[in-house]
Amino acid sequence: MKTTIMKTTTRFAKKMITNLLMAVLIMSIGAPAQEKIEPPIPDTGNVTLTLVEYNRLLELAGKPVKKPEPPPLAYVLKRADLKLRVAEQSVRGSVQFEGEVLNKGVSKVPLLNGMTVFDASQQGKALPLEQEGGTQTALLPGPAEFSIMLDAGLPLSIEAGRASFYLPVPSAGSSELTLVVPGDRTNVKISPGLITRRTSDGNRTTVAATLVPGQPASISWATREVAEPAIPREVRFLSDVKTLASVGETDFRIAALADLTVVQGEPAQFELVLPGGYEATGVTGSSLDSYDMQPGVLLIKVSNPAQHNHQFLISLERKLDSTKTDVPFLSFKNAQREIGEALVEGVGAMELTATEGGGLKRIDLKEVSPYLRSLARHPLQGAFRYHRQPTENPTLALEWTRFEDSGVLAAVAERAVVTTLVTSEGKSLTEVKLVLKNQAQPFLKVMLPAGANIVTAEVAGEEVKPAEASDGSRMVPLLRMGFRPTGSYTVSFVFMHSGSPFANKGGSDLTLPRMDIPISLLQWEVFLPARYQVKNFGGDALSTGQLPPMPEEMASTEEDDKTLEQAGAWKVNGNINIDTLLPGQIGGYILDASGAVVPNAQVTVADAETGTEIKTMTDQSGRWLASNVPSGNLKITADSAGFRRYAQSFSYDASRPSHFNFSLQVGATAETIQTSTSEVAQVNSRRIERQAKQQAEQLDNAASANVFSLQKRVAGVLPVRVDVPRAGNSYRFVRPLVLGEETKLTFSYKTKG
Repeated sequence: MKTTIMKTTTRFAKKMITNLLMAVLIMSIGAPAQEKIEPPIPDTGNVTLTLVEYNRLLELAGKPVKKPEPPPLAYVLKRADLKLRVAEQSVRGSVQFEGEVLNKGVSKVPLLNGMTVFDASQQGKALPLEQEGGTQTALLPGPAEFSIMLDAGLPLSIEAGRASFYLPVPSAGSSELTLVVPGDRTNVKISPGLITRRTSDGNRTTVAATLVPGQPASISWATREVAEPAIPREVRFLSDVKTLASVGETDFRIAALADLTVVQGEPAQFELVLPGGYEATGVTGSSLDSYDMQPGVLLIKVSNPAQHNHQFLISLERKLDSTKTDVPFLSFKNAQREIGEALVEGVGAMELTATEGGGLKRIDLKEVSPYLRSLARHPLQGAFRYHRQPTENPTLALEWTRFEDSGVLAAVAERAVVTTLVTSEGKSLTEVKLVLKNQAQPFLKVMLPAGANIVTAEVAGEEVKPAEASDGSRMVPLLRMGFRPTGSYTVSFVFMHSGSPFANKGGSDLTLPRMDIPISLLQWEVFLPARYQVKNFGGDALSTGQLPPMPEEMASTEEDDKTLEQAGAWKVNGNINIDTLLPGQIGGYILDASGAVVPNAQVTVADAETGTEIKTMTDQSGRWLASNVPSGNLKITADSAGFRRYAQSFSYDASRPSHFNFSLQVGATAETIQTSTSEVAQVNSRRIERQAKQQAEQLDNAASANVFSLQKRVAGVLPVRVDVPRAGNSYRFVRPLVLGEETKLTFSYKTKG
């Protein structure tokens, strides 16, 4: 057995050695004659190898062949030659590319971007191109070299005495340009790039240049054509300036929102008359190019004179050296009409007096433009409106008294929750619940209106006995024996006012007493008999329907939230106003299949093109509102737990704000109902809006748990005999920061039916 293996191995080794010697012999025969003469090849025969050498030959023969690595790039653009000629209003010529495809198979080779391609060829044959993102791309096989010729063109810009165009330069290894322009010895400028040759022949100038690959080149030259100067049109524009005057401790600042509407001409700049003593600290605006301070004038230059509307935010300031000053009203020179508003705010505690004149009219703070009000950061002191006349200028004189900051308060009421029941006889029963933080104040001084008296009082749920002070006021205890509060707690008292009986129609008023501790927020719910139709509320408190929506309450601890809940405080979120939508807003109502409003539903408004999303939530009355919505194709989706998702696609114009009302169907959230803006959908939308408004009115006037609680106390707890109404409507009001003063409420009424 061993003998057979050794014979076989010997024959294999002999055969292999013989093949190697034959290969060496063939290579030596094919070598050029001039090469060095190799030693003679020995005769064939047996070759003796050691076992180590034999094993090494076997190892070399068994190694796999190393595969070639793929190239790092799919293609290479080696050179681009551009030969262009200027003819009339355009630039035309050829662009030749030389390069190599390195990968096997077909590769996409981007060639040119920013030029119009008329024809493409490769080796005299037409070459199809495809466009990807504005770039002309060729599909070429590889690996192989290629040479492509493009016939392309560019537009030529001709101005007074100058011609120019922008040349997109291919991203090749080198880019060479040959350009022929009309005129003898024309001074051609190329940036970036290097002109290597310039010749003139037959009223033509030929320029050869080396360009920077991948960087567009600006090419221009002077021409003999001179455009006729255009006769400028007289500039006419309208000015609307909204001014915020801020009275600081050491300086007086003006922030003016200037809205200029051009009705004729193309103004390149506007001149603003600067009031004496003021320094311009900044000017911003989307169409602003630059601004320059000149004696008595602020020169505002615009980037696009053809634009018909310009908006600027202008900031001025000066130092204060007294407690009085005049508010300057900014004026643009040559404005055809000047209107505006003024809003005054004060920093810190102060008493400010404003005296207006010259056609300036005082207005309510609610009438001020929301854009101007958004600039304010301090308490507002007054609002005004004017229309400047040629014969008079608006004037506003301010004078103020500033108060020093007081020490730490002994007690403060974070919330006052007030509930008033009014009877047909005109009597009123009012419960005042104060959520207090008390450091050391033992009593609350209450100045009751004439004809009122306190019925009962409680501290942290236990009854206490009020006392009467020497000045006739009532002293309600804030502490009691064995009670040492460490956080917020509740103090309440109930008082009764005799009032005057209601007639068939007329007016009435309610008054809350003055208390000697500051109240951060007063909430007042007034319950009136159902037999009366009440309207025209006025006084010191604001109706909750006039408040803007506030998505989050002020930060508070869990303990404070529990105390507020025990006191019956309701969230002051305001109502979403969708009756009058501003440009760029979308809003509406969401109901369920039964016609009930759906609160806390998430509404998403998505831009179909950019994917930008705006998310909002419905309030307790099913209202929702989305602002800053751009024009375009939009998609609205609504989600709420227990309902199927609602989706609607439509085209939206931001200048024409729209209402979108819809109802949700019961089902899984994963299911989607897709609708369109058809006539049927619009009819359903109007029906939903009518139902939602009716429900919102009912919810707004529904009595809270505080009313029912006070009614029960009258029935068997309070030591008073009064016929409180069992059916009626509630009206809610708020007043922030009540400092030792009465709160009054007036209204008119008439008997229903």
